[in-house]
Amino acid sequence: MLKAGHTQKLTITRISEYGLYLADEEQAEVLLPNRYVSLTDRVGDEKEVFVYHDSEDRLVATTETPLLRAGEAGYLKVVDKTPHGAFLDWGLFGKDLFLPNRNQQGGILTGHSYIVYLYEDDITGRCVATTKLKSFINNDTIDVRPRQEVRLLVASESPIGFRVIIDNRHWGMLYRNQLFRPVAVGDRLTGYVRRITEDNRIDVSLQQQGVAQVRDSADELRRLLRANGGTLPLGDRSDPADIAARTQMSKKVFKRALGMLLKSGEAETSDTETRLVRR
Repeated sequence: MLKAGHTQKLTITRISEYGLYLADEEQAEVLLPNRYVSLTDRVGDEKEVFVYHDSEDRLVATTETPLLRAGEAGYLKVVDKTPHGAFLDWGLFGKDLFLPNRNQQGGILTGHSYIVYLYEDDITGRCVATTKLKSFINNDTIDVRPRQEVRLLVASESPIGFRVIIDNRHWGMLYRNQLFRPVAVGDRLTGYVRRITEDNRIDVSLQQQGVAQVRDSADELRRLLRANGGTLPLGDRSDPADIAARTQMSKKVFKRALGMLLKSGEAETSDTETRLVRR
């Protein structure tokens, strides 16, 4: 079934002067304009395309990758405003994403970027954005678990850290005192669930916990050493701020990672320097 806002694999059924017609398993067709057609395309070939409505409310396909698909949250820039709503840069040629007035929370300014959620309107079937996230992003029912790797979108900043959207469906908290790299609203990050409280709050981290964290940190430290000619000016007595700046690790994590490299005989260290012995 052809659905706006989704990437689908469709089959080329015929060629016209306007482009290729692609069909799904139910033989519903959509046009892929000439702009996206290759000379090697043939009837019967499969193509992966994104389907959306054009300005005349017709379904159309593109081989471009949008910044958002239906069911996803993102950080999009407002490129225009009208009496009916705002238009956001969606990453598609000649097509912006509509943010209706009814879906806006707070003031929306041209040139500014906002966290939005993209959904398929039940009445029109068109893709629209909303800054009213409660119906789509919530912690009513949690379907992630501690230590699970998750995708994060940084949604807002507070004195204690950053509020993040987890896997396009939950809210989580990334605490400032556990960050050892710059983070900003709109960043997409890989994170890990640290804990889920009794009242369904989710705390996340950018580092794995336990043995997995040490192993990954040792791999990263090894990579950094190789990238710097086999030596880093860091050791047991190095300032935690220097360690964080150079490795994006806390001193505790750095020492555990270093310990793994020392144990395997790959590195040696002094108070202020670490060297690779075996590369």
